[in-house]
Amino acid sequence: MSLRLQFLSAPVYALLQLPCVLPLIGKGQLMAEVTLAELAELGVEFPPTEDELPYDDGMPMESQRHAIQLQLLMDPLRLYWTDRHDVFVGGNMFVYFSLDQVRNQDFRGPDFFVALGVPKRERKSWVVWQEGKGPDVVIELLSDSTAARDKGEKKFIYQDRLRVPEYFWFDPFSGECVGFTLRDGVYVPIVMDAQERLFSQQLDLVLVQWEGIYQDLHARWLRWATVTGGLLPTPQEALEQEQQRAAEAQQQAIALEALLARYRERFGDIPQ
Repeated sequence: MSLRLQFLSAPVYALLQLPCVLPLIGKGQLMAEVTLAELAELGVEFPPTEDELPYDDGMPMESQRHAIQLQLLMDPLRLYWTDRHDVFVGGNMFVYFSLDQVRNQDFRGPDFFVALGVPKRERKSWVVWQEGKGPDVVIELLSDSTAARDKGEKKFIYQDRLRVPEYFWFDPFSGECVGFTLRDGVYVPIVMDAQERLFSQQLDLVLVQWEGIYQDLHARWLRWATVTGGLLPTPQEALEQEQQRAAEAQQQAIALEALLARYRERFGDIPQ
């Protein structure tokens, strides 16, 4: 793949957060350094987009419960925002904020994230310098193999590099659930309310733990809910609710027709 140089404005260059790549002499001026050669050897263009960057490492989620939990976070939110075209809900997707990730083959991203104020479209990965911003909300699903990194290294990346306004983590097996909000550049804990819910100011929704059966697996799940307490339904739940409303409406129509029939038997037709 050929190497392509593009002139960058200062704001876009700042997004790259690269201390050793292409020092900016002035707006619209570039001075190539060795990093360009390194990128060329890796077969990427500069600046690489989601089409040039790796987007799949072949690694599955840690467990079946982790995979189902991710789906339970993503699907109801996408359904809730069906009519919105300025939001993206991503899961198990690479997030690029530095070209050092290409050099170091460090492609892992958050388990779940939401970005606001962006076009709703399909993406292979999230590239900060292509999108112009990072995620607004991130959730990591803890496991024995990832907990230390999620609570340490990744937390500081989200705080110091990506500046993610809200960060949550949840352990699908132990139920541990913690949230942070970015205040003056530092994460401070989000305090649970009296109903043991974590409020997301960015999304104006709450995270609740719900015990029940989802995809034939009984567990304590993390779910989105409105501030007034209504769970955001999954597509299957929404279909069942609609079918129930239709059945109730049909029963009401049948009852009304029976009542009218009794009236006609006693008093004749209803006057027009």
